[in-house]
Amino acid sequence: MEPANLFTVLRRYWRLLAGCTVAALIVGFVLTPAGDAVDNGKWQCKVAITPVAGAADTVRADQVLSYAQGSAVTTAAAQKLHITDVAGLSARRTVAAASTQMLVFTTTGPTQQSCADLAAALSEATITGYGQESKKSADESIKRLRAQADTQQQQLDDLQKQFSRANTTDQAKLQPQLSTATAALTKTLGAIADLQNYSQTDAIQQWGSIDAKELGGNMLTSPTRSVRLALAVVLGLALGVVAALMLSRMDTRLRTRDGVEEAFNLPVIGEIPLLSRRLRRLREPLVTARPEDPATEAYRSLRSTLLLTGPRALSAQLGQGGLDPDDRRARRAAEPAPVVLVMSGRSGDGRTTTVANLAATLAETGRQVLVLDCDFRQPGLRGHLGVGDGPGMAELLSGEQLPDPVDLIRRTNVASVALITGGNTTAYPAALVLRAGEVLKLARRHADVVLIDSSPLLHANDAYDLVQHADAVLVTVMAGNVRPEEADRVSELLARTGVPVAGVALLGAEGTTGRRKRTLRPGRPPAKGSPAKAAPAGKGAPPVPEQQRRAEPAPRVEPQRRAGEHQRPADPRPAAPGYGAAPDRRDGATSWGRRPAELPPEEPVETTLQLRLGEER
Repeated sequence: MEPANLFTVLRRYWRLLAGCTVAALIVGFVLTPAGDAVDNGKWQCKVAITPVAGAADTVRADQVLSYAQGSAVTTAAAQKLHITDVAGLSARRTVAAASTQMLVFTTTGPTQQSCADLAAALSEATITGYGQESKKSADESIKRLRAQADTQQQQLDDLQKQFSRANTTDQAKLQPQLSTATAALTKTLGAIADLQNYSQTDAIQQWGSIDAKELGGNMLTSPTRSVRLALAVVLGLALGVVAALMLSRMDTRLRTRDGVEEAFNLPVIGEIPLLSRRLRRLREPLVTARPEDPATEAYRSLRSTLLLTGPRALSAQLGQGGLDPDDRRARRAAEPAPVVLVMSGRSGDGRTTTVANLAATLAETGRQVLVLDCDFRQPGLRGHLGVGDGPGMAELLSGEQLPDPVDLIRRTNVASVALITGGNTTAYPAALVLRAGEVLKLARRHADVVLIDSSPLLHANDAYDLVQHADAVLVTVMAGNVRPEEADRVSELLARTGVPVAGVALLGAEGTTGRRKRTLRPGRPPAKGSPAKAAPAGKGAPPVPEQQRRAEPAPRVEPQRRAGEHQRPADPRPAAPGYGAAPDRRDGATSWGRRPAELPPEEPVETTLQLRLGEER
């Protein structure tokens, strides 16, 4: 992953990073003792103990190890060192059998002296304690053997009396018994003597001197709470980064321009940056409320791209700004206003906000814009344009007799922008759009441009019924709100209608990447009549006056229809004088912006926007 993409992912999941960091900080604060702790792992000491000379046969290593690991040794060492934390002292020492005749104590401490003192105390406590235990055990054994010896002595005395009174024959029979009793008594007395000698000397002793070495500290054994909390913050951030990358891999929602173009198979003609919460709460179009905001410039760029690459019926209105009302009405009668349908696949894609701001930007060019709120399920345009509640499209479409739309056109808080609100919907919304064609035919004569806001295409059928009456379609997408399969479904539905699709407006873009020169996909020849490259001005071509360049729009690049798309029948209505020459949605082109599926890479085809910019240069 590139660093720029990594930072984008981290910025997207900043709440997750903050949560992991705070959680790690809390855990570190709870587990770290109050105040500064002592680094008990800085020094390490080792001391060995073995049986004394001649006691190897009587000392059992497993017994000594079991006694050394007991609490009695640690308690005795703590008392000698005047330490009250016996549990902490136990954590600083380990004991293990180095061989069958040697035990090794390993201790740690903050200083060499404290470490050596602990090792010596443990060694001494083990030697003394085990010696006392051994003496106690020997005394008990001696006491038991003395009782046994007394019994054997009594038996021997009885045999001797019998032997002295018996005759020669009986004495021969008693002699073996007398010898056995004497041997048993001698053995018992010898065991008593050995135990008396063993109890009077030490059973084990220290082997050699104490071995001490410095280990050094690290961040994990840092004595300060601040350093440990800092380490917890670093670990929390690392965990948050890993979790963010995993979620980013699993999240398939469209967020970038390349992803949107790939999923919709349509060009992104406008990228609106993510608005702050304060700007999203505005109750008027951003274009009029914040004219200098970067998002406002992005909406103006979207407007310019739509005018330059849209149908000629839309771009031909460039010179109407200075017409008087009579000339304007005459022009509209001859050339009805184009209808642009703004739609989206899902709710929350910024469709209504785009309609309001696009209307404001079109009004900046001198056009009179009429906005129709055909979202009968969640109408919201009147809140953006400052219009109160009242009758609107619902009453206009549900009446038995079709009234003149001029009676329902209402002024807005944006100059040169009028609105017909959604109205009070009582009928089923799907039944209202059946008369949309007649209403739009009348609405074309009351403005220079007609914008329509509709319901989400994937949630309702209203937009699919309205699209057949539009001259152009603009799709809006909110970054992170649409999945590729939903985008593919929208693209498939639009392809079946045959209505030209201007492209996609990507809202909430995390960062604009600029306009790129597009090349058609390999494997399919370019459409007939598509120029390979615009001739630059000044090289073999006479200069064209500015007025002629504006009056004669450049030819558009019309890609071939994809496989499976059908030709829409020609509109039976007669074309108005001067308006039928301009190609519109009924010329059989599905979309001037749709990218063909297969085209050779060695023949790049420039977009209409690049062709027009090349003519102006």
